[in-house]
Amino acid sequence: MVLDELFGFTAKPLKSLSWTVNYYFWHFGQDHPNRVVVPPTSPIPVQPGLSFEPIIPAPDGRTHIFDTYATWQATPKLTLQGEADYFIQRLWQYSSPGHSSAPSVVTGGAGYARYQFNSKTALAARAEYLSDGGGVFSGLNQDLKEATLTLDYNLASGFLTRYEWRTDFSNQPSFLTNVQGVLSKQQTTATVGLIWWWGRKEGPW
Repeated sequence: MVLDELFGFTAKPLKSLSWTVNYYFWHFGQDHPNRVVVPPTSPIPVQPGLSFEPIIPAPDGRTHIFDTYATWQATPKLTLQGEADYFIQRLWQYSSPGHSSAPSVVTGGAGYARYQFNSKTALAARAEYLSDGGGVFSGLNQDLKEATLTLDYNLASGFLTRYEWRTDFSNQPSFLTNVQGVLSKQQTTATVGLIWWWGRKEGPW
């Protein structure tokens, strides 16, 4: 049986300001695998990855996520937003007989700003931070940071072009380089996107 809970509320103290808080709790549903892939034991050919064995005892730890974000329409053209997250996960519940495990804790935050110069052009900036304790999301215990600058330009109604420049950083070598087997602590990417839509949608995406 899978049963997860979400509790949240949204406050709007000002017409231009909204604040949302969410709490997710994996209760009866398991966020850990309870079986493992094994080589086929049947003489009949079996597609790789389809033979499993149960993990006994299966991990019974729980996951908790706290998420909050606020959006402020500072001016008709300027939008500011901030977000913070706290994630905690255990492989085993402390109440399990004979088992105990330290929790994996992940914290993160982000800040966003977007300025709409006119009906065709907008500029946005984003900065994010993630402390991935235990390598829950990236597979490596590391602190990740990124900064992004995005330019939107509407060529026509329903046709948006998006140009993005992004730099990622880590305190551990984790990004691919042009040398096989050598990793870097940072990488820079540039992206060009074309977005086309039709219908009643108006304004920026």
